[in-house]
Amino acid sequence: MGVVLGAKSVGGVEVDAPSAVRERLEAFAAEVLAEAMNRPVQLVNGGLYLRGLLEEGARKSLEPVVAWLGGDAEYQSMQQFLADSPWNPALVVKAVAEQVAGEIEVEAWVLDDTGFPKDGKDSPGVKRQYSGTLGKTGNCQIGVSVHAVGRRGTVPLGWALYLPEDWCADEQRRRKAKIPDEVAFKTKSELGVELVQRASGWDVPKAPVLGDHAYGENTWLRDRLDQAGCEYVLSVGPKTKVFDLGTSFAVPRKKQGATRGPVRPRPDRKPVPIGELIARLGADSAQTVTFRDGPDGKPVTSRFIFTRVNAAHGWRDDDRRSGWREGAEVPPREEWLIAEWPDGEDEPTDYWISNLPADTEPDRLARLARMRWKMELDYKQLKGELGLDHYEGRSWPGWYHHTALVSAAHGFLTLERPNPFRPRPA
Repeated sequence: MGVVLGAKSVGGVEVDAPSAVRERLEAFAAEVLAEAMNRPVQLVNGGLYLRGLLEEGARKSLEPVVAWLGGDAEYQSMQQFLADSPWNPALVVKAVAEQVAGEIEVEAWVLDDTGFPKDGKDSPGVKRQYSGTLGKTGNCQIGVSVHAVGRRGTVPLGWALYLPEDWCADEQRRRKAKIPDEVAFKTKSELGVELVQRASGWDVPKAPVLGDHAYGENTWLRDRLDQAGCEYVLSVGPKTKVFDLGTSFAVPRKKQGATRGPVRPRPDRKPVPIGELIARLGADSAQTVTFRDGPDGKPVTSRFIFTRVNAAHGWRDDDRRSGWREGAEVPPREEWLIAEWPDGEDEPTDYWISNLPADTEPDRLARLARMRWKMELDYKQLKGELGLDHYEGRSWPGWYHHTALVSAAHGFLTLERPNPFRPRPA
């Protein structure tokens, strides 16, 4: 097998003979597939598919995978196994996560999404939509995912296929793509929170959730994570508004002649954009922080401002009206505002909001804020080596089955590689 079994070294480290690695793969497959699959043919096809994903080859769609497996695999049986067979992919992801997470020294969970370029219009969820992966609007599916990130590797904790509203309303396309009746429209943030909450019940180390602007600027998401007992360090933009720490919230007195008085507290001042607040503090308030963050494990130094604020969750303040949005949390929570202001820069380069405790050390806050880069390596391996975005089937179950088995192949590689983040020799 190419990626591991046929290699003489992995990451510059000598590996065992192909036969020994294959034996470990077979044992690993038997363990992570057992709970999800109760039919012998499912277990056989699942193990074969893992082998095929680990073979050398530019394309990991079903036809070349079956070809690499020679006479061991039968195309029709494998196709039915992926597209229609009734096994639960979440149980595979859970089993892999519980095996791998304990070995990688988990430091954070990363909530992210990625694009799956597609031709045509029949693959579930496909449409012309913006994808950060593509860097533009294109015909693609969007998958939301959560990954545990550690000092010695990463492991996926869950996948969810984003289904746009027009897809949800199209009964004909739903039936053709085998989308279950109970699947309704959910935003990427809603899908992400559900994945985090589901993984929180597994036997994996809990860690702060990281995410980019699309998630960090969603106050509903931050509230849901906090209510679920999840810590987070989420990226936000300079226009995100917060209240100064000294802001007080009190219920105004009833106006004379009014039959009913106010029942919800109001702030004694307006919220301010975080870019404005940090500029007011000035570059002189930044402190130099050294932490281990780089791909080579060497210390990285930068300048950060750390200040406590009240996050403006659900408060609407504009020229027309001000007040709490329906269902918003009152009052806002005290949280960390983090800004990276490198030496020589005229203004900060990045901002984050975090609900970590007030006594959290600056080096931990800075390290968590800067840790999302590891996801780029994760997606690079999942797509480049293991064919995460190569599935050509057009069924909803097939997408989930494929991503679960790619997660299993990725987990096996992580266990085989002593340090996945160390650059490989040229």
